[in-house]
Amino acid sequence: MSSQQAETRIVTYGRSNVLQTISVTQLDTNPDGYWVIYIHGGAWRDPTIESDSFDATSKILRNSPGLPISGIASISYRLSAHPNHPQDDLETPANEFRNAKHPDHIRDVEAALAFLQNTYNFGPRYILVGHSCGATLAFQAVMGAVASHREQSFSGGASDDGAGAEQVSMSPGPLPPKLSAQPVAIVGVAGIYDLRRLQEAHREIGAYREFIEGAFGNDVMLWDGVSPAQMVGSRGVEGGWKTGRLVVLAHSKDDELVDEGQMLEMKEALRGWEQKPAQIPVRELSTRERRVQMLSLEGGHDELWSEGEELARAIKYAFVELQKMGLAPEPEVLGGSSVA
Repeated sequence: MSSQQAETRIVTYGRSNVLQTISVTQLDTNPDGYWVIYIHGGAWRDPTIESDSFDATSKILRNSPGLPISGIASISYRLSAHPNHPQDDLETPANEFRNAKHPDHIRDVEAALAFLQNTYNFGPRYILVGHSCGATLAFQAVMGAVASHREQSFSGGASDDGAGAEQVSMSPGPLPPKLSAQPVAIVGVAGIYDLRRLQEAHREIGAYREFIEGAFGNDVMLWDGVSPAQMVGSRGVEGGWKTGRLVVLAHSKDDELVDEGQMLEMKEALRGWEQKPAQIPVRELSTRERRVQMLSLEGGHDELWSEGEELARAIKYAFVELQKMGLAPEPEVLGGSSVA
């Protein structure tokens, strides 16, 4: 990176809500560099967690010599209602109202990604990073049954091939622009990957069912249909992310809100994806190898992003893995400094 002092701008990608913005910092025009694009958490509803929640991590990354980062972006998206942050129906302007329901959240993420691709022309050279429900959204963006909102109801287990499935989402509004290219890597930090399992693991705490139903309604079949760890085969990541190369699943033993079982289940769900060779352009001088790596972090659920060090460590780890795979420049090429 050549511009630690680069200006950060807030850009708008949608017109229906004030939350449809992206914090963007363009750092370098190096063709071998990557964009790091972040999706925040907050249970799809916390208005105190927006794109600026990535500021601490962004600062650490920008001051880490040797990372091949061309740009950094953090996406805000429409939120669902939060009982602790009520809004007056009569006094709140329509474009400030927080009443999003699935698939509003993922539609916004896809629209933001398409806006960034069309504006900065980085193609597939980006790493999609998500914390908590942001990790859910990151994987939904590449799931065969959810990307572009084609989620379907199904019966049977997660290996069901979906034959005869029916549409379960009829949310109005236009679909977002189609992505020109999917990410090379996804980093999921303290991620939620199975909604039903999360609710069952915390059934004694009503807030879990409350925020899941607030975002997705009470149809548990829909919960399964949009859960990255539930969907395998053509409807999951395996069917939807054909060009993907690397997944990093990071979790902290100190996480008090999302249990490690979410990460372990997602690791298992990605087994088929990892074993299939990636579809890459003929001109790309690399193997078709894929990797799924797990990384242990330290700190509470929100400390990972609020302090920034551990979230930055997960992203740096992804760059190290991409370098090992021959998909990113070695640190010495970019100034001789280690990325560790």
